[in-house]
Amino acid sequence: MDLFNIQGKKAFVTGSGTGIGRGIAEGFLEAGARVVLSSRTGTAQEAAREYQAKGYDAHAIIGDLGDSSRVEGLFAEVLELLGGSIDILVNCAGTQHRAPSEDFPLAEFDRVMDVNLRCIFQLSQLAGRIMLARGYGKIINIASMQSFSGIPRTPAYAASKGAVAQLTKVLGNEWISRGVNVNAIAPGWFDTKLIKAVMEDPVRSVEILGRLPAGRWGGASDIKGPAIFLASSASDYLAGVILPVDGGYLAR
Repeated sequence: MDLFNIQGKKAFVTGSGTGIGRGIAEGFLEAGARVVLSSRTGTAQEAAREYQAKGYDAHAIIGDLGDSSRVEGLFAEVLELLGGSIDILVNCAGTQHRAPSEDFPLAEFDRVMDVNLRCIFQLSQLAGRIMLARGYGKIINIASMQSFSGIPRTPAYAASKGAVAQLTKVLGNEWISRGVNVNAIAPGWFDTKLIKAVMEDPVRSVEILGRLPAGRWGGASDIKGPAIFLASSASDYLAGVILPVDGGYLAR
């Protein structure tokens, strides 16, 4: 299935020390890509060492992508590890803060927007320039169910993920004719740190699982196929798509 072949492709997956990002990175590695993982702490390095021990072409950087002054330097490190070029960028790094909107700290609002939105645009610019010059590239943003709805007490997260969806459409429309596809995955309720509080809430968790046609939380393996699809030639005619991977949640 050459359409879905990403063997030998060079990928950078942000926020890939744990959760959805790690699932995507693992899927790429299993498909034969060279992958640079990243995290703010040492989790990406630990993951890369595990994958290297299994024979995969995995590498890692540590850095705070929410600090815009450091993003360009961190991206230069990624390019060095990838041999000077990049085929696939997955913008998965994200953060959350919950508080009543009337009391939501502005500093936290700015922090969430920097990590969840500004960083995506900055990395897309840096990678996009290289991809556009070559006439080929795949950028996959991680949107959210909150790109479509708004959960109380998460104004910054919801605003950032709504903006990610719109940014994906702009870049997708602007760059597809030049060989670069920009699309997004909107994960549903995945078993990750970001929704741990919801999963542990006896009322909320029952409500969500009751609406999920799949009848279960999403897992890391559920994200691999959609990510490989969007990273491969199978998605060459797609631009600005927000692909829900949600166990049927939005369709219910």
